[in-house]
Amino acid sequence: MIPALFAGAGVGLGIVLIVSGLVPSRTPLTVAAARLHGARPAPPLIGTDDGPALAGAPALTRLLHGVATALGLRRTVERSVAADLRVTGDPLDAHVASRVLCALVGFGLLPATAMLMWAGGTGLPVAVPGIVAPLLAAVGYFVPTLTLRSRAEERRRSFRHALSSFLDLVSVSLAGGAGVETALHRSVETGQGWAFEELRHALLTSSLLGSTPWAALDRLGVELGVVELRELAASVALAGEDGARVRASIAAKARALRARSLTDTEADAEAATERMSLPIVVLMVGFMIFVVFPAISRILTV
Repeated sequence: MIPALFAGAGVGLGIVLIVSGLVPSRTPLTVAAARLHGARPAPPLIGTDDGPALAGAPALTRLLHGVATALGLRRTVERSVAADLRVTGDPLDAHVASRVLCALVGFGLLPATAMLMWAGGTGLPVAVPGIVAPLLAAVGYFVPTLTLRSRAEERRRSFRHALSSFLDLVSVSLAGGAGVETALHRSVETGQGWAFEELRHALLTSSLLGSTPWAALDRLGVELGVVELRELAASVALAGEDGARVRASIAAKARALRARSLTDTEADAEAATERMSLPIVVLMVGFMIFVVFPAISRILTV
């Protein structure tokens, strides 16, 4: 019975791989144009349709997306996770599909292990897989979220680093006699990287829509979850609406961002040092057990 189940699962997996290979998915036009010009396509806004983003995804991802849509899991994604997705540029439905996949893997891990143990003649109570499998499924469902938050935090850190450079450029432009809006647009055109691309896109959108640049920066700070960008928007709004002089404030904020970046770097270095000391401690404990165990075993056998 058990070999038949494994054979059926292997045949089903082979059919899925053959079908996905014979019927490849079409690459979206935006993705193809971005590859042609060497640019990364703009990430979709949270709450929009991610169908075009999934058009180039593998068949398994599209299948898991259909399962997630049928179960209504997309609506359960918290706003903090949505902000992390906005920072990393990952599609929302692809993230939910990865959650479903990890949950299915966690749910089927222990039953598959139990089947192998039963095939080898080792018994395992049926209640154990029935109790532990849902717990592993719940853990697996949240594993992609932890990975996403780690990646998003790294992206936010790089954004803050670029933001400090942007603030230095704005401060220099203000010192040269430029206006607030002119300083913002002039400074954002000189930088490169994804952070400057986001700032440039936000300011360009504000110009096309006729809104203020500080409103666009505040909206971008909300989308990316970067508090420092919202503080910058509030400071610039004082200069644009009330005529306040904010050059010293912007320079001070740039210095604060650089100090925070240095503190984060030192904290990461200390954490890496602690992680390196853990294997040494485990090795020393194993060595002590290896040395002491023969003596203790001889004493107990006497």
